[in-house]
Amino acid sequence: MNKTERGIMSSLLVVVTVTCVLVSRAECLTSTTPTPLNSCKTFSTCDSCIQNPKCLWCMTNDTCTDYPVSYILPPPAVCKLSQARWGVCWVNFEALIIAMAVLGGTIIISITVCCCCCCCCKKRQSGPDRDEERFARRREEIRQRADERKVERKVRHDDIRKKYGLVPDSDHPYSKFENE
Repeated sequence: MNKTERGIMSSLLVVVTVTCVLVSRAECLTSTTPTPLNSCKTFSTCDSCIQNPKCLWCMTNDTCTDYPVSYILPPPAVCKLSQARWGVCWVNFEALIIAMAVLGGTIIISITVCCCCCCCCKKRQSGPDRDEERFARRREEIRQRADERKVERKVRHDDIRKKYGLVPDSDHPYSKFENE
């Protein structure tokens, strides 16, 4: 077998294996029957009622009712929020909502502050700010003026040296006499 045939064979093997796994899982899923859940009205205690997420326990009349899924929060006609229990018996629904809102708000604010800090830090690190650019330009201007003054001084000094014959190899009549 050459490389192409081996590649085709391995691809077919992978396809067959995946197909077998999917078919066997599909049979497992279709063969099991869901267990029917008890009606919420059959529960007589808070602990047994809240085990089913579709149930709501009301402390006012100690009854377990179906959670009104058409509403986000149960209406007062079903049970007052301060007396409703869902998820855990020791926290009323009102406190649960307030705690979740505070926790969610804290997380959102934390994420926002972190994003803002990261953006500001990245913006500062991306390049020099205006003050740094202004100082750099000022330093460059000062350095250029100093270089210009230095060149002017050198020209003046060279002229003075030429005038008095202090420049070596000068043909000026007042040039220095060299001792031979």
